[in-house]
Amino acid sequence: MVSGVCTGLAEHLGVRVTQVRVVMVLLATLSGAGVALYAALWAFTSSTPAQSSPGPSAPATSSTSASSGSAATDHRERRRGVALAVLGVVGSVLSFMVTTATGLHVIVPVVIVALGAGLVWQQYDGGGRGSPRSVFDWARVTAGATLVVVGLAVVVLGQVELAALRSSLLAVVATLVGVGLLSVPVGLRLWRSLEEERAARIREAERSDIASHLHDSVLQTLALIQKRSDDPAQVARLARRQERELRQWLFGAGSRMSSGAATVAGAVEVMIGDVEDVYGLRVDQVVVGGDGPVGDAEDAVLGAVREALVNVAKHAGVDTADVFVENDGRVLSAFVRDRGRGFDPDAVDGDRHGLAQSIRHRVESRGGTVRVRSTLGRGTEIGIEMPLEGE
Repeated sequence: MVSGVCTGLAEHLGVRVTQVRVVMVLLATLSGAGVALYAALWAFTSSTPAQSSPGPSAPATSSTSASSGSAATDHRERRRGVALAVLGVVGSVLSFMVTTATGLHVIVPVVIVALGAGLVWQQYDGGGRGSPRSVFDWARVTAGATLVVVGLAVVVLGQVELAALRSSLLAVVATLVGVGLLSVPVGLRLWRSLEEERAARIREAERSDIASHLHDSVLQTLALIQKRSDDPAQVARLARRQERELRQWLFGAGSRMSSGAATVAGAVEVMIGDVEDVYGLRVDQVVVGGDGPVGDAEDAVLGAVREALVNVAKHAGVDTADVFVENDGRVLSAFVRDRGRGFDPDAVDGDRHGLAQSIRHRVESRGGTVRVRSTLGRGTEIGIEMPLEGE
């Protein structure tokens, strides 16, 4: 009736469940021995899910006797079980009072505590539902905990005088305050030690990261430079790439230099790195203003900038160039400048499509403008302006 212990025993022994319940009632009249036995079997034996239940409200952990018949038989058996359970509780209380000369002021709180513990155990039984999920489950757990607390409080307060209890509480509080005051220096010293240890771990981790990065990047590049010291162009290319990677690492994730190719600043960085690695051209870049995603307009400007840098690497006769990119929210501007040999834009052959198609047409087809200023012997500057729609 409570957790299926008698039903499980009856099924295991092959007898009727009423016989087992009668034995439990008789044992309960022996100073509550039957109640203790029932609780011990409930606590220390594993429960299995029921195949069926003897009544509509029987616990899920109850087993069903093989002789369970119709609904009327189940109802009569359940009523008989409730009567036996009540008889067992009453008999255990009376026998306990007679054998120990203890009054109801102790027995009743103990029964209340037992009922509360039973409610909580029924919810958290290993074969039961486990953690509360429904309102009924929470009500069961809350009621059980309340009964346990109230029963224990009645037992304790009934044995203690209030005046002595107040003096005891004051003594306990004073002792705790004294212990707290004495332990403050020790606690502060322990806290400082923990903070110092934490800071030391952080510093050690940072040193380890720095050492790993320097070994994987700078030291490896220096070893390559030593092996290829007879090739100045290759040495310069390796040094430029390592400088760019080291700058990105030092500036950190919040810098524009490591913002990724998904934004204008990141795309400029990736594009310039590609040009430097492929063509051996050193590019000094400056990116100012706002940053944003790369759309069609931004992609056209970046493609024109890359083509201009490629022209510098092929035709200007220099190994350096400057790139300036500015986004003021309305117009994306880009300038590519070199101090090379220069050229006359009007004298460019018609079959040379680098400036006409890859730069002018790419930008102007998106609504932008291209301005070319070049002086023989003094270099070239290409200015690009692209209006940003919807900004």
